[in-house]
Amino acid sequence: MRELVVLEFMTLDAVVQAPGHAAEDIDGGFAQGGWTQPYMVDHREFGAAEYAQAGDFLFGRRTYEIWQPHWATITDPEDSIAAALNSRPKYVASSTLEEASWPGTTIIARDDLERAVQQLKSQPGGPIVVPGSGQLVHALTAANLVDRYQVWIHPVAVGSGKRLFTQPVPLRLIDSTSTPTGVTILEFKSHRA
Repeated sequence: MRELVVLEFMTLDAVVQAPGHAAEDIDGGFAQGGWTQPYMVDHREFGAAEYAQAGDFLFGRRTYEIWQPHWATITDPEDSIAAALNSRPKYVASSTLEEASWPGTTIIARDDLERAVQQLKSQPGGPIVVPGSGQLVHALTAANLVDRYQVWIHPVAVGSGKRLFTQPVPLRLIDSTSTPTGVTILEFKSHRA
C-alpha cells in the first residue's frame, strides 16, 4: 500500500493559513498572507525531491484553484516541480467543483473521500502527495489516512490563523533538515495504534 504524504508550510506559531500570498485565504480577517515569500529559494531547492517521487497529487478545492492557473502554465522541463505536477494524475476533493480545467485532474466528491483515497492507496506507484490543502488534511487526518507529514516550519510568527491539527495526532519524528534561510523541515510518521 502506498503512502499518503502531507506537505505543509507552517509558521513558528503553528499557522498554515495563506502561506503564498496575501489574498490566498483571508478567512477570519487573516491579513498576514504571503509569509513564505522570503524563503521561496529554499522551497524550490528542498521541495523538488518530494514532488519528483510523487505518484499522484491530491488537493483540496481552494488549493487546487490557487495552484492550477500558475502551475498548469509552466512548461519548462527544467522546472521539476511543474513537470511533476503537470505530468502526474491529480485529484481534487470538492463538494462544489463541477469541472477540473487542469489536464489530468479527477474530481473526488467530498462524501466519497475516504473510499476514493483508500482505493488510490491500494494502487501501485509512488506516494500520494497532498500539498497544503489544510481543510482536506483535517478530513484525511480524522479518517486516519495520512501516513507521513512533512512540515516546513518557517522562522516567522503571525499571531493567529488556521492550524494544521485540530485534534490529537500521535506522531514519530523520522527526519529533520534545516535550510540556509532558517526553515526547518520536520518529517513525521503517523503513529497509529
